Amino acid sequence: MTALSTVRNGLATFAKDIAQGFFEITHNGFALLGLGVMFAGIALSTQPELRQAGEIQLMSWLQMRQIEANGIEFQPDAIERATATNPAKLPKEQAALANWLSRKYRVAPEPVSALVKEAFALQKKTKLDPTLVLAVMAVESGFNPFAQSPVGAQGLMQVMTQVHADKFEGFGGKLATFDPVSNMRVGAKVLRDAVDRNGSVEGGLRAYVGASTLEDDGGYVQKVLIEQARLQDVLAGKAVPMTSVSLKAAPASTPKLLSS
Repeated sequence: MTALSTVRNGLATFAKDIAQGFFEITHNGFALLGLGVMFAGIALSTQPELRQAGEIQLMSWLQMRQIEANGIEFQPDAIERATATNPAKLPKEQAALANWLSRKYRVAPEPVSALVKEAFALQKKTKLDPTLVLAVMAVESGFNPFAQSPVGAQGLMQVMTQVHADKFEGFGGKLATFDPVSNMRVGAKVLRDAVDRNGSVEGGLRAYVGASTLEDDGGYVQKVLIEQARLQDVLAGKAVPMTSVSLKAAPASTPKLLSS
């Protein structure tokens, strides 16, 4: 029995020594890991170039994971190219106008909000009523920035890009006609010039649609002015029905000529 007890005590001591050693090794390992993390943090805080390199490496890894997960290239700057504004950030009247146009023309409120905001900003330069510019866009393209007529009028305000190519030079070239804001600025300039040449909004609209020398403008001026009146009522807080206004009823003999 004495020998058996001795063996048992020896095994117990051996097991205790192993457990104690494992604890010490593990404890020391965590301590070393903690020290490593601490020294790494100190190094990154005192060496900005190391921190920047680490951030770039981490972002690169995250981008690769994004591509692997979704199969879509990671482009965080895409938001900067988007023509969009949160309607909630607009003045109350402008937000109401943007939401009304969004519902009527079945387009997202965020892009329309950006256009409404731009129309009011352009008023300072062009002296054109924002609702007039928006009404022209509504009738011309229904807020489709990629619209094109059979004779080559393009974009939101159906500008004759070839005729007004010089006006797009400041925006990077003729392809800017498909950028909503660029097309809007050029179109507003063309409309302002047409109004000045013809002495009235009605005369300017007839010139804009290329009907200055025609007896019939196909109802274009009336459509634009009716739509403008609706937009002004929306701004005034009135309940306005969403009766469609379009050029589909206009006769084919009403072409868009050089003025727009």
